[in-house]
Amino acid sequence: MTELLLKRFVPQYEEVKEPAVRERYGTLSGIVGIVMNLLISLSKFVAGVLTGAVSVTADAFNNLSDAASSLVTLVGFRLAGQKADDDHPYGHGRMEYLAGLAVSVAILLVGLELAKGAVEKILHPEEVSFSWLSVGILCVSILAKLWMYLFNKNLSRRISSAAMAATAADSLSDCVATSAVLLGLLVAHFAHVSIDGWVGVLVAAFVLRAGWEALRDTVDPLLGQAPDPELVRGIQETVLAHPEILGVHDMMVHDYGPGHMMATLHAEVPLDADMAETHDVIDDVEREIMHKFHVLTTIHMDPIAVNDEQVNARKAQMLAIAQSVDPAITLHDFRMTEGSTHTNLIFDLVVPHGCALSDEEVRKEVERRAKELDPTFFTVIQIDHSFVG
Repeated sequence: MTELLLKRFVPQYEEVKEPAVRERYGTLSGIVGIVMNLLISLSKFVAGVLTGAVSVTADAFNNLSDAASSLVTLVGFRLAGQKADDDHPYGHGRMEYLAGLAVSVAILLVGLELAKGAVEKILHPEEVSFSWLSVGILCVSILAKLWMYLFNKNLSRRISSAAMAATAADSLSDCVATSAVLLGLLVAHFAHVSIDGWVGVLVAAFVLRAGWEALRDTVDPLLGQAPDPELVRGIQETVLAHPEILGVHDMMVHDYGPGHMMATLHAEVPLDADMAETHDVIDDVEREIMHKFHVLTTIHMDPIAVNDEQVNARKAQMLAIAQSVDPAITLHDFRMTEGSTHTNLIFDLVVPHGCALSDEEVRKEVERRAKELDPTFFTVIQIDHSFVG
């Protein structure tokens, strides 16, 4: 069914890296969500009126809020698909995250209102009527929400969308919540025990949980989460596949929304290589990364000495000292200048965020151990932190 809808409504649906195609995915998800949730909400509202069950009515309003959330998602994808302009030179891709944030807040507000109504029902219980029509409506609703979960999960996996993943999770929680409502009706009818208010609380809890998880998934990229390790590894492997490049460091990936990513990195090249030829290689690598990953990349060349045995030996010594402080520390941009009374060792250390020592403590400890190794060593250390996993 999902494949059929994609073929019918999303031209070139396999080109998921293209912003225009991504926008059409969001439009399809939003329209399907609006139509399905409105139908489900109306059906449950009828069932709630027939039974007088607050849990059923609460579930109906929950689905009505889902329809509003789908509308927000639809608008968010539309805005995210706008082209860059003078005020937003990096595009509008983060509107997808903002739409997800708005949906998350709406879900949380609905959950709080549902919890309030359910608690009132517990304190002031009312008799619930039983209707097989209501049972049938709830069963169909569960199946419909299960399909919506699979549909949005499929779309989310295809385009790596946190917003659609949140929508899928919300649909799954709706399945569980509606199942609990159905159970409450059956228990009340066959066991003559009213648990309507308590089931309403359970529904509210599921809604609040879905809202919290959706909020977390959309806030993280807005705050600046670490890039996808597979993307980082893919870029590194692409760069290092060129024999003219010896190493990669100081990589940064900037996320301006799905399909709008930029990266910067330093590529180590031999000091004695032809710089014009090496520059051409760097240009080719930047184009290759854009083609393979749709990431606009800027690469800085770092010429390093590779055939000087003494420099390589000193570099290995400094790396061993640094990793004796913390095994996760790495070293790059190593240079050495020898004088009549001392030797300058100039290098950068990448210190992990979880290191127990402060940057200054790491610098002083490496300096102390280098002096112990050779009193003529004078270290000039720049402390860096990795922006990728």
